[in-house]
Amino acid sequence: MALSEKMKDRIEMVAAALLIGAAVAGSGAIAQRDPAYQQARADGLIGEKTDGYLGFVTPPSPAVKALVDDLNIKRKAKYTEEALANGATVEEMAFRTGCRLIKERTAPGEMYQAPDKSWKTRDASPPVVDVRCP
Repeated sequence: MALSEKMKDRIEMVAAALLIGAAVAGSGAIAQRDPAYQQARADGLIGEKTDGYLGFVTPPSPAVKALVDDLNIKRKAKYTEEALANGATVEEMAFRTGCRLIKERTAPGEMYQAPDKSWKTRDASPPVVDVRCP
């Protein structure tokens, strides 16, 4: 029996609400291990962007948008903290982290943004990264 689109949206909203609640109670790292986050990555709905934030490969459902928005807010807070501690700008910290996440954290089959802003699927070869990446 197939779920209606309305029912799917409700399930996704409940999952996003639970995720946001868990993220508020814990750290951003805990939220990133949430099954909804992992599923969205595995399904190719979201991916790592060159600017250090998560992006939408396809137009998101409200639940996926809420999930990514929440994680990106947490990432920006972390980049701001790191920038102050290291005498750098938030954008510099975000870019450096984006390079590292694309190179070290994307797994084969996951999506990432290439320097030309196109979305690529990670395979066994090294990802295409900005020439400014360390």
